[in-house]
Amino acid sequence: MSPHEEARLIAAARRGDSRAFAALVDAHQQAVRGFFRRFAGHWAEADDIAQEAFVTAWSKLSRFEGRSSFRSWVCGIGYRIARDARRAHGRGAVRDNDWASVHDDRDAAAPLEDRIALAKAMAELPDDQRAAVALCLGEGFSHTEAAAILALPLGTVKSHVTRGRERLLSRLRGDD
Repeated sequence: MSPHEEARLIAAARRGDSRAFAALVDAHQQAVRGFFRRFAGHWAEADDIAQEAFVTAWSKLSRFEGRSSFRSWVCGIGYRIARDARRAHGRGAVRDNDWASVHDDRDAAAPLEDRIALAKAMAELPDDQRAAVALCLGEGFSHTEAAAILALPLGTVKSHVTRGRERLLSRLRGDD
């Protein structure tokens, strides 16, 4: 979707046009859900976060300033929702990764064992690091976009991506 088309749909949605907002959701939901599937590690939880992020975006659309793309803004909303939920449920809770949590159509060419190993390695990363890796390496966001989404300094995001990638590669090679 072009920035002009996105701006037109946002303006219409701000005037209460739910079809315009639905078009924004349709254009961005796959990328948003993909990010949260990588971040949360579980499809159902990720889809819930994405849905809540879009509902919140609809209710707070008047606050969207246009300094980033709509997709980045929604990812930021969802990231804060997910982060706050994790904090509320306590740190250190290790989630079981089942087959569904690692089955992603875009990664279907990779053997199941590799997808499971990657999901487990991702789950071991700290939240901010996992989010930066999922955004930049998993979903193709730039470091600048990820910094805006995560409300972190650009240098911190770059460090998270570099260290996260190193930890993932080490873990997947069995360097533990």
